[in-house]
Amino acid sequence: MRLASEPKTAAAMKLPTHILAPLLLTVFLAACQGSSVEDIVPNGASTQLPPKIVESMKAKGMSLTSPVMFRIFKEENVLEVWKRKDNGRYDMITSYQICKWSGKLGPKFIEGDRQAPEGFYAVRPAQMNPKSSYYLSFNTGFPNGLDRALGRTGANLMVHGACSSSGCYSMSDAQVAQIYAFARDAFKGGQDSIQLEAFPFRMTAANMARYKDDPNYPFWKNLKEGYDHFEITKVPPKVDVCEKKYVFNHTSDPNAPIAATSTCPPTDQPDSLKTAYQSYQSNYETAFSSMVGKGKIQPPARSIQGITEAKIIADWSARRARGERVTMEPPSLSPQDKDAASKPQIMVRLASAVAADKAKAEREAAKRTRMSKVMVSATPMSVAPAAPAPAAAAPAQSPASPETTAALTAAAPAEQPAPAKKAWWKILGN
Repeated sequence: MRLASEPKTAAAMKLPTHILAPLLLTVFLAACQGSSVEDIVPNGASTQLPPKIVESMKAKGMSLTSPVMFRIFKEENVLEVWKRKDNGRYDMITSYQICKWSGKLGPKFIEGDRQAPEGFYAVRPAQMNPKSSYYLSFNTGFPNGLDRALGRTGANLMVHGACSSSGCYSMSDAQVAQIYAFARDAFKGGQDSIQLEAFPFRMTAANMARYKDDPNYPFWKNLKEGYDHFEITKVPPKVDVCEKKYVFNHTSDPNAPIAATSTCPPTDQPDSLKTAYQSYQSNYETAFSSMVGKGKIQPPARSIQGITEAKIIADWSARRARGERVTMEPPSLSPQDKDAASKPQIMVRLASAVAADKAKAEREAAKRTRMSKVMVSATPMSVAPAAPAPAAAAPAQSPASPETTAALTAAAPAEQPAPAKKAWWKILGN
């Protein structure tokens, strides 16, 4: 299922600056609607690939503008760049260590779960952002047709620079400049959509055996079908969605009707592909059974435990954003963290929330001081009547500060007039 194209941008109107500026920013962040390739190459986005990479491409039968695809592996922490050779098959030209990706293994479920997405996505020129706050970026295309069919939510999931992530794949600035250049040059060569494949790990028999009991395993088996198609053909698979799952190279007719929540139509794959896939699967099943039978397999990494954990983390994220005190790390239902959940957790607040509270307290203290001074200056000066001498000397009082005087003046009750004296004949009458 192809992603819907972005709407066209309306012509700018004469508006006040305070309205026009946010509007223009929103239009730009919507990603160069209907943009040409030239729109995505200003400033740092015009960085050229290193001569060493260019020479390597030529040696492998690739041109600078030949089609490209990206593959991401979370556990291995790597982003691979593959380009098409003259013979039509793809070969890996380089790879980059991911500086930081957000969340755990497993797909993104809902907005706020801090998960970097997994799946098959399409990156088009309109998704490139040369003026990103994170140096350079491009939108992964989440949510795609399958994500929407499964009710998954979220937006602005990027591959970007700056090495900081809350749901994205973050690279160093130097790395993302090269990745951006690969995409830019491929678009110049006429490629209209770059396939981005995001996996939890390399889908080998050993790794699948490690995660066979994970709640995300059925979804990962579906991802593996696309992974296998590429491993067999070395060509990015044609990706569709039906019956709420991915299907790969399902039909040779690009116009065949297929819907994300409908029954999959009959497959129409070439016999050569069917035979190659069946042979590949047979070898895989043998290796998988062998790995499951072994007792010494590398323990699995942490993974998100389904929608239940996603909702818990989303609530944590919302409370953190409001400035509430929350645990330093988001809650976890991973089996590896079951013991840590029973231990006392360090509670923290965002530094911005602490600073905002401090500033508010300082403003309120300054306001109280001003009010106190106003009350002191407004109090009339009067001569108090002579009072009878006290029976015992009162202890000496220290001079009151203006603030204290003002507070006492405000707290004292209003002076009451003395009762009138009765005439002597009325007293005798009582």
